[in-house]
Order: sequence, then C-alpha cells, then structure tokens
Amino acid sequence: MTSDEVQPRVLVNRFADAVGPGPQTVARQHCRCVGYSKRTRPVAVAFHGERQDTTSSGWLRMLELIDEAAADGREVFRPLVEMTAGQRRDLITLPRSIGRLTKVRHLVLYGSNLVRIPPEIGLMSGLERFDPYTSYRLHWFPYELTRCTGLVDSTVSTRALYGNVKHRPPFPALREVTHGHLTDLDPYLYGTEGVRTCSVCDRPIGDELRQVWISRGAGTDVWPLLVNACSRACVDALPAPARGHVATPHRGGPGVIQPDSGW
Repeated sequence: MTSDEVQPRVLVNRFADAVGPGPQTVARQHCRCVGYSKRTRPVAVAFHGERQDTTSSGWLRMLELIDEAAADGREVFRPLVEMTAGQRRDLITLPRSIGRLTKVRHLVLYGSNLVRIPPEIGLMSGLERFDPYTSYRLHWFPYELTRCTGLVDSTVSTRALYGNVKHRPPFPALREVTHGHLTDLDPYLYGTEGVRTCSVCDRPIGDELRQVWISRGAGTDVWPLLVNACSRACVDALPAPARGHVATPHRGGPGVIQPDSGW
C-alpha cells in the first residue's frame, strides 16, 4: 500500500453486546411511517395504534427484569439481551415500573420493537446515557424525559423521529382539548392508552387533557416530545423549543410549517 492510499479504519460497534438472541427479523416489525428522506416522507402521519398485551411472555419477562434490576441496584440496564426474539417482539411499550430504576445510569434499548415509552422514564433520576438506537418504530418520546436532568449522552435513530432535521416528517395531529375518562384512551389517536398525571406540573390529570408537541434537547439529541397537560396554564409554562425546530409548542398535523431541513 502506498502512502497515497487510504488506510482502512476499523469501526467499533458500540452496541455489540446490546443485541439479544435470535433473528432480528423476528424480534421486531418493519416500519416506514415517517419515510427516510424528503422524497419518501408522508403528508400526514398517525400514532402506532397497538395496545400492549400484558399477558404476553415479553411483557411478563420485562416485569421480571425490572424487578431484578431494582433489587440489585445495577447501573446499566440492557433488558433486551435477556429476552428471546419473540419476547422482544411482544413488547410495544415498557411497564410503568421502569421508574423504579433510579440507580440505572445507562439504559440500552437497541433494536427494540417499541412504539412508545411511558412517562415514568422521567423518574429514572440517575439516568446519564439513553440508547434507543435502531428502534425504528419509536418516533417520539414523553416530555417527562426532560426530568432526567443528568442525561448527557444519547443515541437515537434520528431519521425515524417526527420533525427530524434531516427530512422534517410531520407530527400526528392532536386534539386541542379532550374531556372525560382519560385513563382509557385510543393510542392511535392519543399516543397512549391512558394519562394519569400532567407532564408539566405532575398533578393528577383530572378530566381535561391538552396535548401539544415540543422539540427539546436532552442528552446529545433533540427529541420530539409529547406533552400531556392538565390546563392551558401548563401549556403556556412550557420552555422554548430547541433552536431550528418549530418555534412554539404545537398540535401537529400537515398544516404545521417546519423550518427547512437544510439537508
């Protein structure tokens, strides 16, 4: 090899130990909800409407793994490597008990089949690193993620996110106000099967729900965050969105004008 030839580089796989057993094609479903370029992005999008089967093997196994992690106080939680491919496919959200893992500093959800994360992730007060990388069905995250004030590092598949800077896919449209029984909701319309507390003030949600989107930085990424607010005052109390994204909290839909991607 001459001095003019480029020396090959060996890239380190940061997630070599984050992949569970069995074929990945079985462990997760295909998703192209948001497209992966300006050419393929849709005009409108909707939430994944799947409901979590709480009798499934994957759900029950995740409950066990959370109990084990809470008991031994581990600082790194890689639950998917201890689940079969079929169990990983079962899991479309995490149990609310994830909030018990206050000692966990590094949460790895590499290659998951998840479509949503519960707001209780905000209770993981020790969280410093969050890696949901190649979880291509995770298009958004709960606003409560911003409560993890120690979060300094993250790896997410940016092109899978609503409003990402690479091709600006739209956000699902949200209703201005919803009244009624808010602990039993259609996830296709609301992104959740139920809301219990306000994302902003943390008080019980009551019988009024106001949902908005806001893009905010956490770790080393900007995340599309869903806010479940109990009042107009809580919506008004939200901080400014990240620079280069929609400048105010908004209700999504194809009518929202996003900044040019610049890509």
